Amino acid sequence: MRLGLNGLSCHNSVVPIHCGAGRDRGAEPAGSGQMQSMDTFVFAVVLVAAALHAGWNALLKLRVAPRIASTLLGIAGGIVATPMCLFVPWPEPVAWLYIGASALIHLVYFQALGAAYETGDLGQVYPLARGSAPLLTAMGMSFVGEPIGLIGWLGVALLAIGVLALSLKGGRVSGHIEVRAVGFALLTALTIGAYTIVDGLGARSVSNVASYVAWSFVTSATVLAAYGFWRWGRTLADAFRSTGLQLLAGGCMQIGAYGIALWAMTKAPIAIVGAMRETSVLFAALIGVVWLGEPLLKLRVAAGALVLIGVVLLRLA
Repeated sequence: MRLGLNGLSCHNSVVPIHCGAGRDRGAEPAGSGQMQSMDTFVFAVVLVAAALHAGWNALLKLRVAPRIASTLLGIAGGIVATPMCLFVPWPEPVAWLYIGASALIHLVYFQALGAAYETGDLGQVYPLARGSAPLLTAMGMSFVGEPIGLIGWLGVALLAIGVLALSLKGGRVSGHIEVRAVGFALLTALTIGAYTIVDGLGARSVSNVASYVAWSFVTSATVLAAYGFWRWGRTLADAFRSTGLQLLAGGCMQIGAYGIALWAMTKAPIAIVGAMRETSVLFAALIGVVWLGEPLLKLRVAAGALVLIGVVLLRLA
């Protein structure tokens, strides 16, 4: 997938994440008050990122135990990102604080997400995890000096309500919501809010967003690999051999999705970009219905309408 590699490099880029993107083109640190809206191009590419994000999450329900799958997908992202490190500059010293914190947060994120998928359906767990995160991110960014305004808050709230409504009934015949899956989904939401803020600020701290993306993926993969081999040993390697191509495809989608989002966070408020990423639930619901055999419920259709209204308000914020 060229989006995963070329789209984030400094040369021949598809998505304009290039040298100097972190500071040379108007990105301001949190609290500057300079980023109050999202232009049409940024809006469009964040929607593309949302579709890619839903794509790699769907791989967690295929053939491999979810916690092992989530760990391997994180490792695969690092494998795909490794060649990128040869073509981007070394991150500034301050960036490593963000990269290190992000790696630890992502370790918890991938384990919580995988554990949630062990007992919950994609159409239940994914919306609950992603729907809670925008409010947490918006609150966090308000504390660090980047409020999003009344329209922005309204958009975030409607989007979050719509996303959460998508999870009110799982895809199983009984319609029972598994408590364990919900607990892990909410833990996932906390980590999403945390890494969104950390990585958004980290991307703004460097002169080259591609450098931050590449090295953060490699660092996170190193932490995940160490944990994975300690936790599962040879089973992890065997699982990678049996699903390697799918995992590498998922790694490309991860880099494309998150790299675009981090670039967008240097151009628009972090909370708004973070909320826009959650439109991926609509793509996830479609994947669940078409490919994974989950039912299409009227409630989910109505909730999807709320998500779309929230997206429109975020575009206007």
